[in-house]
Amino acid sequence: MKLLLLNSVIGYGSTGRLCVDIAKAYERDGHEVKIAFGRNDKVPDDCRKYAVRIGSSTDVYLHIAGTRFTDRHGLFSVNATREFLEWADRYDPDVLWMHNVHGYYVNYELLFEWIKSRPQMSVKWTLHDCWAFTGHCAYFSYVGCDRWLINEDLRFGDVKKGGCGNCPQRGAYPRSLFKDASADNYQRKKAAFTGIPKMSLITPSVWLKNQVRQSFLSEYPVQVVYNRIDTSVFKQTQSEFRAEHGIRRTDFVMLGVANVWEPRKGLVDLIELHKRLAEDKTITQGFHLVIVGLNDKQLKSLPSGIIGMKRTANANELAEIYSAADVVLNPTYEDNYPSVILEAEACGTPVITYDTGGCAEAIHISGSKAIPRGIDSLEKEVLHRLT
Repeated sequence: MKLLLLNSVIGYGSTGRLCVDIAKAYERDGHEVKIAFGRNDKVPDDCRKYAVRIGSSTDVYLHIAGTRFTDRHGLFSVNATREFLEWADRYDPDVLWMHNVHGYYVNYELLFEWIKSRPQMSVKWTLHDCWAFTGHCAYFSYVGCDRWLINEDLRFGDVKKGGCGNCPQRGAYPRSLFKDASADNYQRKKAAFTGIPKMSLITPSVWLKNQVRQSFLSEYPVQVVYNRIDTSVFKQTQSEFRAEHGIRRTDFVMLGVANVWEPRKGLVDLIELHKRLAEDKTITQGFHLVIVGLNDKQLKSLPSGIIGMKRTANANELAEIYSAADVVLNPTYEDNYPSVILEAEACGTPVITYDTGGCAEAIHISGSKAIPRGIDSLEKEVLHRLT
């Protein structure tokens, strides 16, 4: 059997590592596997034999620019997508397994037109967020938007047809600077993504499954498959991290990790928490806040006293950092089923997470806790552990 995986990235980030894990598992069972991706030229060595690049970095930048000016995310990369689909026709997969279709690298209308031209091909689509069934955003919980919903009232036969429009998150990923095309995007996605007889959906959380069942994708069967991580890597690991950063063995270490510290991930809350703890005269124990995944701009603006680090693609290094921490803080305001929770717990480190999306579903060890969203709630829980 030939399997073709498709995702925005390969080999790094939660979805990139997941796709590689799937590829390796299928290869062990004797199948031929390729992973089509669109972002980042630097492919990890163990992924090269699977990798098929869609377009180039230039195509990605042009797609980003087009999105910024028109709010038509997923409708650029036309030539890159056509070239990829010509290759895909020659590869002739028996199964297409999509992950993140968004990410400035592929034209979804051309992709799904190709899918519909191949009724013999089985199609799986793992949804890692809500972008597939909204007119713009990947998440909507924080702003409480329900424009995407399709609700049937059986008593009166009325149907509220979701359509988006007047998007309250035009400035959120995938950011648009000037226009709001969410109403048209919604209808185009609905036309492209529906009507595929042999497609099934996978969600990593019950929470996301419930959202899908209320969307125009409700025509498809949906299976919950919780994300897994490589526990041969993410495990309690001997670490020199404390010694390398001058942290005493008795000090309390709080760790925040994100692939990208976008606003919904709660970086502002972590910084405010550190400020409050530093000003709290009742705390006698030494403590440190470590934040991994920051970009250059965030590192430069980080207040003194916080240990900031860029994102690491080295999973072994990340396991060492998890193992050195006393608690991982995951103050995300919108999320699906964060791999950060799984990775931290596999390394023996409990997690404090905001109770949003599927975060509570990801908790499995004693000491981890899902708390109400907000800095006051986070401060209260951390103080309980510090004092």
